[in-house]
Amino acid sequence: MSLTDQQPLGSPFSASTTADDVLAGLDLSGRTAVVTGGYSGLGLETTRTLTAAGARVVVPARRPDVARAALREVRNCEVIAMDLTDIDSVRAASAYLGTRLDRLDLLMAVAGVMATPERRVGPGWESQFTANHLGHFTLACELYPLLAAADGARVVVNSSAGHALTGIRWHDPHFRTGYDKWLAYGQAKTANALFAVHLDALGRGDGVRAFALHPGKIITGLQRGMTLQEQIDRGWVDRHGTVVGDGFKSPSQGAATGLWAATSPLLDGRGGLYLEDCDVARVSAPGTPMDDGGVRAYAVAPDEAARLWDLSLAATGARPIGR
Repeated sequence: MSLTDQQPLGSPFSASTTADDVLAGLDLSGRTAVVTGGYSGLGLETTRTLTAAGARVVVPARRPDVARAALREVRNCEVIAMDLTDIDSVRAASAYLGTRLDRLDLLMAVAGVMATPERRVGPGWESQFTANHLGHFTLACELYPLLAAADGARVVVNSSAGHALTGIRWHDPHFRTGYDKWLAYGQAKTANALFAVHLDALGRGDGVRAFALHPGKIITGLQRGMTLQEQIDRGWVDRHGTVVGDGFKSPSQGAATGLWAATSPLLDGRGGLYLEDCDVARVSAPGTPMDDGGVRAYAVAPDEAARLWDLSLAATGARPIGR
């Protein structure tokens, strides 16, 4: 993948496309997907739409009882316990799936947290970087044999326009000093994009292709780390919590780009790309307003992606890929 590949493909879909629009007429019978965060917000829309198209979906959840309640009317769906901030929990869930599945067609990394108060997990890791990136990194590495066995698997990682806030803070990725909840979020979202770049580079020989994406602006449970006043001050909602900001999508519209990444024939033979509004995003220049879309060059740079991969592998002790 190079920066010249980051060009729209002329997708028939757009920002207003819904999840149902993307999968209309598709039969996913016989395919298995793992959807993190698959019981709320965009993840719930993703799970519902995949199962309606015939796919089998496994939803790893930190709160399995809550997940089962949210999915009680969704058929062909299984909930298993997993906490993305606990690497041992991720390994245990992966090992369990290894005993239940012989292949995995889709890994949808939808779960995430945003702008949360400072919290330390594991060996003192910053929690947003851990939940959004290191947990998903470990999950993908541990499930890689199942992905490789699918002969055409795709890994889809939810990043965000928030990646424009910062690249990887190589000097202090865990914010040992000077925690800033928005910079921590931005770094984690850049990490999501870089993760897809290098996973694709390692996996393409096995038919495993990876994509990162910005789902759009959507009010979901992702904002739970923010106060209502913070959301009002940003012009997102009114004092009743009703969305008033421009350019917001519904959850179904927000889930559409991920489902397009998972299924579109336009992406056959491609990977390591950053997507938005159901198409490939252009590279945005430094200083471009975040809401204007696109992806910063540093978030799709192969050398940065390889460096982050090595850092993540050393930190988590995850199963190496392609070695």
